[in-house]
Amino acid sequence: MNDRLTEYPLVINTLKRFNLYPEVRWPLRHLLNNTVCLSSEVNHLFCSLVLQVVLASWYRAYTSTMDFLGFPTKMCWTINRGEGLDPVESCEGLGDPAYFYVTFVFLLNGAMMSLFFIYGTYLSGSRLGGTVTVLCFFFNHGESTRVMWTPPLRESFSYPFLVLQMLLLTYILRNPSKNTMMALGISNIFFMLPWQFAQFVLLTQVASLFASYILGYLSPAKMQSVLVTHMISLAVCFLLMFGNSMLLTSFYASSLVSIWVSWTVMQCLAWVVSTVILKFMLSVIFGASDDAHISSLIKSKFTSYKDFDTMMYTCAAEFDFIETETLIRYIKTMLLPINVLIVAFIAGRTIQDIIVFLRNKTTEKSEDDEMEHLQLVAFAVLAVLIMRLKLFLTPHMCIMSCLICSRQLFGWVGGKFKLQLTVVGILSIMAVQGIANLQSQWGIIGEFSNFPQEELLEWVKDNTSPNAVFAGAMPTMASVKLSTGRAIVNHPHYEDAGLRERTKMVYAMYSRKPAEVVKQNLIKLQVDFFILEDSWCTRRSKPGCSMPEIWDVEDAQNAGKVPLCTLMWRDSRPHFSTVFHNNIYKVLRVPKTVRDMR
Repeated sequence: MNDRLTEYPLVINTLKRFNLYPEVRWPLRHLLNNTVCLSSEVNHLFCSLVLQVVLASWYRAYTSTMDFLGFPTKMCWTINRGEGLDPVESCEGLGDPAYFYVTFVFLLNGAMMSLFFIYGTYLSGSRLGGTVTVLCFFFNHGESTRVMWTPPLRESFSYPFLVLQMLLLTYILRNPSKNTMMALGISNIFFMLPWQFAQFVLLTQVASLFASYILGYLSPAKMQSVLVTHMISLAVCFLLMFGNSMLLTSFYASSLVSIWVSWTVMQCLAWVVSTVILKFMLSVIFGASDDAHISSLIKSKFTSYKDFDTMMYTCAAEFDFIETETLIRYIKTMLLPINVLIVAFIAGRTIQDIIVFLRNKTTEKSEDDEMEHLQLVAFAVLAVLIMRLKLFLTPHMCIMSCLICSRQLFGWVGGKFKLQLTVVGILSIMAVQGIANLQSQWGIIGEFSNFPQEELLEWVKDNTSPNAVFAGAMPTMASVKLSTGRAIVNHPHYEDAGLRERTKMVYAMYSRKPAEVVKQNLIKLQVDFFILEDSWCTRRSKPGCSMPEIWDVEDAQNAGKVPLCTLMWRDSRPHFSTVFHNNIYKVLRVPKTVRDMR
């Protein structure tokens, strides 16, 4: 709550700032030996406090019990790495904190597969539907999750609760009750607390519900009950995160209020307009501009607009438009054709219902199928615009696939047995590419090694003061803080407006600005050492996306000059002094006086 190391010299409340419950150092550092977070990015280091406290308690109870009974909890060995490298210890078993942590992350996501089965069974009315959902997920595993690569990602804790939340919402649309509404609110909280992007997912859900209401698929009473539940959940999260203004100024919060007050004619248009207006009014009232980059990012997708912050996103592959290869992989596993077929049938039935309703003013409608259909469309739009968000689209397509077992939609195929036989045939075709995908996933075996960074971090620990302040590339700064305990001025939590401005000042090293200007920026931030990486100066994911080219958009007056990072890599004098370098990293001392240059 009083962290001065993460954005030195600022003192920040990380519980409030990061829109999630971080690793609380004072109990968990001792319980988990400060090794629970394995990712190299700060915004992936922080995980759900509730879950971590539970894990920490379980870890302490487990190790204490096993020690009392005399059972070994881990097996360790020393690895001789050769080539002059120091040996390292490696351990396996639940007695190892990191192993224990990752095991339960995998267990949580394994439990999520049970939810997928239950969801698919409930939605389709057939256990075969649940089987279809689970098989589709595994056949498209590489497009559905990242938990196997980076277990501590916040979505690893959050997404299973979204699946639970959607299951509960589907149940409520059929059989509403106070208990399920309460369960929905709790799942909302557990979904929102660990992950700041949860609000955007819930926005698409609210939009889908509102569209279902407009089309007459959702009664006003149910709509009001769900809205109240969402509002209460949002309020609880706002309090638990010490009044994080980004929650109240989000499109999600604005949409809830807008729907509540626009229960009149031209509701859909009124909701869209009032949501946008209210969102910007709240942003002005609370002085919050943290999510302004989201609006700019969306704007850049439809126009030629670009600035430094948007290009920092759009130049990364995961924030680009969805890849053609992804769509091809969907087609090969039959996931996309099946969903197109299901959506076409639901859309056709919806049009028929609307026509009947307009003629007779009454019709029987399936609320949950329509809501899931609209949610899928929303996720599809997000995934097309931002490739990373296919991690929402793919699992939802797997859920929708269960509807091929729905007699309500495909009863025309024939009797129950004939429909099941048809589904088994479709699964057989899907399995051809699906099993190949699984074998490819299972075949990925590797180990992590980054000796240049290890050498850098060891040097920092041995040759700098514990009070030294560092600046540099965001992922590297996260590693410096985690592994050395030194203060840093920037990190990868790029969603904060102030942090974006600080990072921009730091990244001026990769621009074409004069060295003196950059040095003064670093002195203003009270930086002692800058970690320069040549790869950040030369790396280019696509035309116009090297750091100097990104800066040319923002700093046109210096375009055409040799990048400062290139000059500093050759020779850092007279503005900085080089105190460490290897083939990847170069540490520059930021001089405060003439004496510091020696």
